[in-house]
This record gives sequence, structure tokens and C-alpha cells, in this order.
Amino acid sequence: MSVPLLKVTLGFWDRHLTWLMQEEKQNQQRINKKFPDSESHQLTTNLRTVRGLNEHTMRPLEQNPTNENVAGDYISPFHDIPLKVDSTENLFNMVVEVPRWTNAKMEIATKEPLNPIRQDVKDGKPRYVANIFPHKGYIWNYGALPQTWEDPHRKDKSTDCCGDNDPIDVCEIGSKVLSRGEVIRVKILGILALIDQGETDWKIIAINVNDPEAAKFHDIDDVKKYKPGYLEATLNWLRFYKVPEGKPENQFAFNGEFKNKAFALEVIKSTHECWKALLMKKCDGGAINCTNVQVCDSPFHCTQEEARSIVELVPSSPSKEGNEEDAEHVWHFLGK
Repeated sequence: MSVPLLKVTLGFWDRHLTWLMQEEKQNQQRINKKFPDSESHQLTTNLRTVRGLNEHTMRPLEQNPTNENVAGDYISPFHDIPLKVDSTENLFNMVVEVPRWTNAKMEIATKEPLNPIRQDVKDGKPRYVANIFPHKGYIWNYGALPQTWEDPHRKDKSTDCCGDNDPIDVCEIGSKVLSRGEVIRVKILGILALIDQGETDWKIIAINVNDPEAAKFHDIDDVKKYKPGYLEATLNWLRFYKVPEGKPENQFAFNGEFKNKAFALEVIKSTHECWKALLMKKCDGGAINCTNVQVCDSPFHCTQEEARSIVELVPSSPSKEGNEEDAEHVWHFLGK
């Protein structure tokens, strides 16, 4: 059944949005000022500014064996950033694609060489998520776990649906507004199984380990305790966010129940195994581009020189007129 849709021009959000953009800019300036010693690291949407990362410590590669500075090396945020920070801990690396409260639908471009973060495009126009009352843009810092892949040819035994052909998504619920391209360390808390047009689209619930309240959070019940209403808001946001585009509500496995950390870790493990099969050419990756510079035993591995040549051939992205004004400044009210 279709849901009636009302929309209203936002007023006070204009000033609030300006403040948000200033906060994001200042946050990025703080990150750049700390580089190269920061534990988080910028991976911008422009391939030419992506830098190398140490495979084990996640700090920037400051020196090669000859002590020559190698800042500016090219990597794939999909394939070259390790999934886990430490194999003995519940610490994972997350690539931030979309800062909280923003609307541009940014994502790792899985079909492009070295997989830059780009804005999704539909019918020649950049895509934005709508503001659905009472929310503004994305309600978490949104991104992905590197070195994971939801195989579209493999049916998940718990959802009975195949994967969505992307890295596994993460909703980071910390108090800070992060920057696009940051690589942060997160604690896994739980998971939600969204079913999008018959495909499994897992949503990991996690928190930045550097968040002031991170020590309180160990599992999904802690989110219910310390951030009451956040999981319910998450469910509703994911259920309705496509409705303003004229699409039906999204569905969920397990009747929309959030599963705990243990369940989430098993899903992550499974998607990591699928990614390894993808990188070793043991399954059909279709149009997925597996070019990488860190996975040395992969048949898709390339040298820095080859990566640099790939980047040099990438044309500048033309500016495109999108529906930004509508996405940024309009609230949609969903009636019954």
C-alpha cells in the first residue's frame, strides 16, 4: 500500500546546516593538522589524494625501507585497508562514506579501479537521501567495513536471500560528526538485516573507539540502555528512506530485530571469507574491480607504479546538476 507523502520547506535547518558544514570543515582541519600521526586517516573522493596505510597499525606509511617518505601512495579503500585492527580484539576498521546529518549518497565505487569514494549517480544526476521528519540526512556516520563483500550469488542461510554485491555497511552511532574518507577503529555492537529488493543488505551497528562514551558500549543492549530510541529511529529511517523516491518501504529479516554482537561477528567473518574468494578469483565477481596494491598473492595485485598509471588515466569528474536543494532543505512527512 502506498504511503501518502507531504513535504515542507525547512526554515531553521538552513542555519543548522551551515553550522554542520563548519563543524565538518573544522573536524577535517584537525585531522589534517595531526597527519601523519593521527590514528584516523583521510581517504578523499579524489583518487589523486588517497595515501598509503600501514597494513598492521593503520597509521600512514611514513617510510619505506630506504626511509623515503611515501605519502601519496595509492590504495583501494575496499581491498587494501585491513578488516581488523588486531586479530585478538573486537576492533575493526571502518571507512566513513557519509558524515551524519549530510544528504549526499557517497559510496565506495566497487566497479572502478582502486575503488574511490564517489557520489552515486542515477539517470545522470547525483543522488541524495531525502529528509524524513524528524530527521536530517543520515542519522549516523555511515560507511563500510573494508575487505568484506556480500556475495550476490550466495544465499544467506539466516535470511534466505543473496547478498547485495557491496562491502558490508556500518552505522556508527558515536557522538562525533566524522569526515568523509576517515578510517576509524570501531567496536561492533550488533547488526540488522535489511532486505532490499530481495537482497540481503546487512547494517552493522558500531561505535568509534575514540568516542567519549565508547567504554560503556559492549553489545546491542547497551545501545538500548544508553541511547534510548536510537535503534527504533534506525529501523524507521531504513524502512522509509526510499519512499520519497516513489519506492515501497524496505523490509527486514527477523521482523526487524537487531541481532547481538556475536551474531554480527559471524556475519562479518562470512563476508570476509567471501571477499577473500573474490580477491583470489575463486568466485564470480562480475563487474567488481579487484585491483589492489596490498594483497600480494591476489591475481589482481598491482604495483604502486601501475596504480599511479591507473590514477593518471582517470578523467576529472564533470560537475553535474543534481537535486541538492530539494534534498538539503525539504522535510518529507509520511502520513498513514
